[in-house]
Order: sequence, then structure tokens, then C-alpha cells
Amino acid sequence: MPIWLAPIGAGYPDLLQKFAIFGLFATGFNLLFGLTGYLSFGHAAFLGVGSYTAVWSFKLLGMNPIPAAILAVVTSGIFALAIGYVSLRRSGIYFSILTLAFAQMSYNLAYSVLTPITNGETGLRVLESDPRILDGSAATDGPLISSLFGIEMTGYAGFYFCAAVLLIGFFVAQRIFRSPFGIMLRAVKTNQNRMNYTGLNPRPYTLAAFVISGMYAGLAGALMCITDPLAGAERMQWTASGEVVLMTILGGAGTLLGPIFGAALIKYFENIFSAFNEQTLHEIFGFLPDFLEYPVVAVSSLFVGEGWHLTLGVLFMLIVIFLPGGLMEGISRIFRAFKRSPGKTNPTGATAPAE
Repeated sequence: MPIWLAPIGAGYPDLLQKFAIFGLFATGFNLLFGLTGYLSFGHAAFLGVGSYTAVWSFKLLGMNPIPAAILAVVTSGIFALAIGYVSLRRSGIYFSILTLAFAQMSYNLAYSVLTPITNGETGLRVLESDPRILDGSAATDGPLISSLFGIEMTGYAGFYFCAAVLLIGFFVAQRIFRSPFGIMLRAVKTNQNRMNYTGLNPRPYTLAAFVISGMYAGLAGALMCITDPLAGAERMQWTASGEVVLMTILGGAGTLLGPIFGAALIKYFENIFSAFNEQTLHEIFGFLPDFLEYPVVAVSSLFVGEGWHLTLGVLFMLIVIFLPGGLMEGISRIFRAFKRSPGKTNPTGATAPAE
């Protein structure tokens, strides 16, 4: 990725880390929404819980990312179990509203009520005075950057660590998709009433999917802190939950690669298009005559910089209208077009239809 994304300006490590982290986040969300059809607007709560758990692991245990990731997965899974047990008593829009309410409650608790644990609006970070009992002699003056076997999890090293975790998460998701458990989740999405009539209780399956999805989100939150040891309440806001919904729908809900593509697309727009300004646009369209250059720049400036959300909105509208299955539907159409036989030519030179 650092090589083949460099020509489009996306080969630098900070953006690559976001591709991997949010790709993992969207992959986990897709296990719930894509397979069961339950739309959660509160997954940012698990992202925040994972972040806070990882930072507390750094503060108490040390700067090793492995314990931080494991504890974040466990904590977010327990939190998801509690929220899912209540929320899954309802379905449809009522389930979505319940998850949104829990996420906003979590955000407010982290922002104001639980300040001894979360440090409120300032955010939680690692201090030199923290015990870090597993760091030994480095407990007071060691680096405040997570490191694995002496390799600091910043730059490309941090990206490759996140990418390795993404590959593991993708493999697990693939196994779930192709397992009998995954088939049961698809049955919940297809016709839950019919599933009830056959004597199968769908709630244990949906609760398990909700917990697994929350654990993915917690792991993504831990990766955010592994690459940058800071946790804030803003990661629990409803906008973060809405963002992962957009990622999954843009890429293709119910597919394996779709959410990863959707996450990469949104993060690319956020980091590249938002950095464009009028000077950049003038450099891009400088080959045009002056009477065309300035109108083109004036119109284009509405879609970049602070207006990059307008570009994302237009793109989302076009995909929903023309590619309801997301980017993966477009990719599958292209592959089907190439796989079609062009036809066989008989000895007379006429083209016969393919068999």
C-alpha cells in the first residue's frame, strides 16, 4: 500500500493507519448489519471503550500493545453484551434508537460524569508518573509510545501492525461468513418470523453477532491508541457511529471486502480532498485558459476543503441510486463484463453465439 497508493497521495503512514483501523471497524460492524440486518447507531461507544481500556493498559501495565489490544477486546465485549442484551429486545428502528441512546449516554458519561476515569474533555493520556509495572526500570523515564519488541508503533511500523490485525480480523470474519453460525445470521436477516416458526430462537445468534461486532470496534479503538496513546470522548459521538454506517453501505453491506473499501474511500476524501484549497485547484487547472480556469476553480472549491462532505454526499447519492449493493456491486459488474465470452468465430468468418 505505501507503494501503489503513493501516486494518489495516500501512501503516507498516518492515512494508511486510518485505512487499516477503520477497515477493521467497518468489518466488525458489517458482521452485525450486513449479516443480521440490525442497524446499530451506537457502535462508537465500543470504539471509545476500547480506546480508554488501551490507554489504561498503557498507564498500569506498560507500553506493550498486545495486552492493550486483548484487554480492549474483552472490555468492549462485556460492554457490548450488556447493551445488546437490552437493545436486542427490540428490532428495526427501535433497536437503532436504543443503540444510539446508549452511545450518547456513554459519551456524556465519559465527557463529564466519569472524569476520574476518562479525564473528561481533556482526554486520557499516558504520563511519565504512571506505574507501568511491566516496563520495569523504564517505568518512570521510558518512552510514552507503544512499542513491540523494541519497535515503536509509529509511522510505517504502526501501519504494518494495524494491517496485520486487520488481516487477522478479516480472516475471522471470513470464517464467520462461511460457517453455520453465519448462515443462521443470514436467516435472521432474511425472515426472522419464519425462523421462529421452525422452533429456532434467533436472539442468541443476534446477541452473539452484536458482541463480536462490539469486540471488533473495541479492537479498532485500541489500535487508535496504540498508534497514538490518547483517548477522548469524541470517539463516542453519534457522528462516529454514523460514519461506520456510511462506510459499510458505500462499500457494500453483507460483503467481505466492501466495508474495507468504503472505509478507505471515506478516509481518503477526509484527508486528501479536505486539504485542497484554491491555490491547489489553480495548480491543477492551470492548463486551462483564464476565462475557463477561474469558473472551474470557483465551482470545484465548493467540493473540496471544508466542503469535502458535499463530495462525499454526492458520491453516496450516486452509489445508492445506481449501485445499491455498494462499490462491490460495481466491481462484480465489471468482472462479469470481462468474463462474458466474446463469441466464437466459425470458418466462414461469422460470429456464433457463445455456448
